[in-house]
Parts: sequence; structure tokens; C-alpha cells
Amino acid sequence: MSSRFDRTDRAILSALQRDGRTSNVTLSAAVNLSESACLRRVRQLEEAGVIARYVMLVNQAHVGYPSDVFVRISLNRQQGEDLAQFEAAVREVPEIMECYLMTGEADYLLRVIAADATDYERIHTRHLTRLPGVARVHSSFALRTVVKKTEVPVSSQPSASTRHA
Repeated sequence: MSSRFDRTDRAILSALQRDGRTSNVTLSAAVNLSESACLRRVRQLEEAGVIARYVMLVNQAHVGYPSDVFVRISLNRQQGEDLAQFEAAVREVPEIMECYLMTGEADYLLRVIAADATDYERIHTRHLTRLPGVARVHSSFALRTVVKKTEVPVSSQPSASTRHA
């Protein structure tokens, strides 16, 4: 779909990523479209799955989770059923914010939020080590967030070497 984006689609996506609550009136003025044409474009982007959903971002520190912990998990086995069981269990732990199946030394990389080291110990003991098939858990506390983006760059085409077929 990315090759079919025009300048207007990119402007709409950029504006909505900055403020998903912007009104159609404001958005249409910002991208130089009529209100009906703008709404039609937004709906097309939604229907195509380019706009996956609208969310509100909560400052995790303000709600009691100032710590980010990156956790590398290795499983005993990497069979499809083992992976599926692990992934289903991970979805049930509220403090696990992200989970990625990885290549390399660890099978999974998780981003876990915690109030502090004591809270992380609770999460580690009650949840992480009890996930199905876990062989090893390696944790690293983030000292400081340097960059944390929510906007996907849509202002220009990716280069041919980074574009997916």
C-alpha cells in the first residue's frame, strides 16, 4: 500500500499520528481538502488497514510505572506449539508492554514496565519465570529513555532497499 500513498495521504497520516483526536474540519484544512474528501480519504486508510487504530498514550511514570526493563527470554524448545503457548501466556501479563520473537541468542525480547526493582522482582517471580517453556531470563533496566517515538515516518518513500515487496 505504501507505493500508492500520495502527498495528501502522507499529510493525513502525519497529522493524525500527532493528534488522533483532531477534528475532520481541522484535518481537512491542514491538508487542503474539502471536509467530505478528507473524511473519505481517512476512511479509505482505515479500511485498508493503514490506520490500525486510534489510541491515547499514557505517561507510564505518572501512573506508577517509571521503570522499563528489557527482558531476553530463551525457551527450552522452539516448536510451534511451544511458541504459541508462550505467546498466549505473555498476552495475559499486564506489565508486559511489548513482546517480539527474535533471531539470535534469545527467542523473545520483552519490554516490561515496573514501579521499581522490587516490583520487577515480583513480576519476574510470579510471571516471567512461570511462562510456559522458559529456560532463561536475562533482564536489563533502562537507565533513561533517549528516544521513544510513536510516529511512523510517512513523509517520504522508503528507499528501494528498505521497501518490502
